[in-house]
Amino acid sequence: MPAPAISPGLYRHYKGRLYQVWQLAQHSETREWLVVYQALYGDYGWWVRPAAMFSEDVEINGQRQPRFAAYTPQTDTPDPV
Repeated sequence: MPAPAISPGLYRHYKGRLYQVWQLAQHSETREWLVVYQALYGDYGWWVRPAAMFSEDVEINGQRQPRFAAYTPQTDTPDPV
C-alpha cells in the first residue's frame, strides 16, 4: 500500500497543542501506515497513531475539522520605514 501524504513538520491538534511529525512507519504485521510524532509540550512524549486516524476529520460542536492540521508559525514582519 502506498505511503499516505503526511509530511514531516509541525501540526496542530484540534485541541490546540502542537506536535512534530518525524516520519511514517509501517506496522510489521499488518503493513498499516503509522505516523510517528512528538508532543511539543510537557514531557515531549513520543506517539504513534494510524495514518488514517491522524488525517481524519473530527466533529466538534457540530463542525467537522481535521484531527491534525499542518501548522506554520507566524513570523513578525518589520514595519515599513
